[in-house]
Amino acid sequence: MSVIGPTAIGKTALSIELAKHFHTDIISTDSRQFFKDMQIGTAAPSPDELAAVQHHFIHHKSITEHYNVGAFERDALTCLEHLFKKKDAVIMVGGSGLYVDAVTKGFDHFPDVDPSIRESLNHTLKTKGLGDLQNQLRTLDLTSYNTIAVDNPHRVIRALEICIGTQKPYSSFLNQGKSQRPFKTISIGLMADRTIIYERINQRVNSMIDEGLIDEVKSLLPYKHLNALNTVGYKEIFKYLEGEWDLDFAISEIKKNTRRFAKRQLTWFKKDSKTLWFDYQTPVQTIVEAISEQMHV
Repeated sequence: MSVIGPTAIGKTALSIELAKHFHTDIISTDSRQFFKDMQIGTAAPSPDELAAVQHHFIHHKSITEHYNVGAFERDALTCLEHLFKKKDAVIMVGGSGLYVDAVTKGFDHFPDVDPSIRESLNHTLKTKGLGDLQNQLRTLDLTSYNTIAVDNPHRVIRALEICIGTQKPYSSFLNQGKSQRPFKTISIGLMADRTIIYERINQRVNSMIDEGLIDEVKSLLPYKHLNALNTVGYKEIFKYLEGEWDLDFAISEIKKNTRRFAKRQLTWFKKDSKTLWFDYQTPVQTIVEAISEQMHV
């Protein structure tokens, strides 16, 4: 079972209840929660939540380690193979759509392109900034521009190097020739009205500040150049700590950028017409019944 939905909607709480009901483990597909150095800013499960059910792929990597979606796909499939020897079902949860799809649908395979293209794009990033690359992607592949995390330079550069190197949109290679999976996936989506989602995001950001986000980011200043830290909640506080922004503005930017991220998440997840969507306040038992029915289809 794959529990998906926008950030701050309640996926962690639901996944724990489902794991308890089905007596199984949880695999996280939240790519930011892989890193043990990033806890508050990624809204990682609390110690009590982690103790309630066995979790996999939470805080198992350092930000100094290179870990991408391909490596995660291999690791997650190995983990699932092991778990399915003892369990009939496994719960997967997370808001990183690319990582969810890599496990449930297979990883997209792209043609090899000239490495000099990436070098050129990285040079553009350093000299002209991310905005220039985003504009290029908007021109070459509007579909990808509207669906990938365009605030992530790595994702933008990856899409652009395929567009430039193949003369075809990056999006045209998605969902082509994927491997079959030896398991059935039941996708459970949580959602709410946009105003509620945004309110929950604002509340979460306020809670992160209260829990010590600024001190967490301050401890990571020597590593701010790493790609893992070029993400919402960290890059804004870096600007505050370096005197570029005041704190109130940095917090408002975290909220704004998180709302944009949630919008992209919904765009990505709604592409799958087989997902069973539920209001975030739906009783767990109702969702359990829907899952049980799907398990026997």
